[in-house]
Amino acid sequence: MKTLYLDIFSGISGDMFLGAMIDLGVDFHTLESELAKLGLHDYHLHATKKHKANILGVKFDVHLADHHEDEEHDPDEDSHHPHDHGSHHHHHAGSHHQEDEHHSHEHGHETGHGLAQARHGARETEHDHEEEHHHHHHTHSRDYSEIRAMISQSGLSEWVRQKAVAVFHRIAVAEGKIHGELPDRVHFHEVGAVDSIVDIVGACLALEMLGRPRVLAGPAVEGTGWVNCAHGRFPIPTLATLEILGERGIAVTQCDEPHELITPTGAAILAEFAESFGSMQGLVARKVGYGLGTRDNQIRPNVLRAVLGDSMPSTSADASGAISSRNDWETDTIAVLETNLDDSHPEILGYFVERAISTGALDVFHTPIQMKKNRPGVLLTVLCSLDRADAFSEMLLRETSAFGVRRYTAERRKLRREQTKVKTRYGEVAVKLGKLNGQTVHATPEFEACKKLAAEAQVPLTEIYQAAQRALKL
Repeated sequence: MKTLYLDIFSGISGDMFLGAMIDLGVDFHTLESELAKLGLHDYHLHATKKHKANILGVKFDVHLADHHEDEEHDPDEDSHHPHDHGSHHHHHAGSHHQEDEHHSHEHGHETGHGLAQARHGARETEHDHEEEHHHHHHTHSRDYSEIRAMISQSGLSEWVRQKAVAVFHRIAVAEGKIHGELPDRVHFHEVGAVDSIVDIVGACLALEMLGRPRVLAGPAVEGTGWVNCAHGRFPIPTLATLEILGERGIAVTQCDEPHELITPTGAAILAEFAESFGSMQGLVARKVGYGLGTRDNQIRPNVLRAVLGDSMPSTSADASGAISSRNDWETDTIAVLETNLDDSHPEILGYFVERAISTGALDVFHTPIQMKKNRPGVLLTVLCSLDRADAFSEMLLRETSAFGVRRYTAERRKLRREQTKVKTRYGEVAVKLGKLNGQTVHATPEFEACKKLAAEAQVPLTEIYQAAQRALKL
């Protein structure tokens, strides 16, 4: 099965990931045009072939149009950007370049202990970076809810929208926990927001362009040392990175490299996509790509190696050390909303289920429960995409007798779905196939297609189902 293995022996950041994906064959111009669907302005992208520690790879950069400084451009380097800027190489204000030896954690795009700050800490961090880098950041910022809305309302594919929101959600939850804020109130500096949006959405686009392979990763390796942030000096791993990895159950091992190796964006990409963490097993490498960081590390090259190839299903140890099976199932993260009700009319429950399903809920159900004082009640549950969780929480509070809603996220494992049609004596029937590791494990005739044929042929619905199932066995 098609597999992407991330060899994170020297960490991972958003820009390093995208550089590696482009080196693997993701088309830069297609990536650029897809990112334009977000409606972001005043930035441009560079993807340039360079050497890092004598390794040829791709350096990916996001540059803001109104923040730049001159840097000599190597005419021998192969730039993938459609506009050649000659001897002027532009750098956005959020990019940290290693010329400042006092700033010990630069990777490319991210700042401080994470790429986000809760509302109360944003201005202090912004001021610190003005002094360190002699740039002037915009006072604007986007909070997580604004970024989520931007992604959700874009013209990107449903899978990219869902995955990008899920990655951002992991960062917002981590930052909110650090600062004691709700995730929706976590603010991303305007400069940081632009390049982090590009990195995160671009990562999801790149995976889709590669055919959405299953993602495996090596053990998570982090450096040592200290970083400066608005709250003083903190040791590596940084606050947000440690929260993101810990929430996902990803084990971290530190090495002697005196710099940050895993950024919050890199951690969130790993947490969302990587199925397991360990050495390569049974992987046939078809292509290898290298994403380059900015810094020159001391004991290991600042490079992310990505291996695209084929692997056979096998067992391996996951992040917690447990033995797990490697499968080519699809994964995503959804919101689970639930509330206990002991005074709701059955008609109201029925109406709510129909309304929630018709407005985009993934599933809605209610379960009999026994509540306090031995009162019978129901547990009303809504499954929905992360970007719709607030809307359905409001619907629960407005349209049922609920006084509160519990909310948490859940990771799903799903069979890969395919659509086909089978011929029966009554006509063609659409069938949904569920596949795991290349084998069909479920085949279900589509209800609406069977219902239509049953009405046309004036035969029982079960007869259409049976005819479709017989055709599937031929």
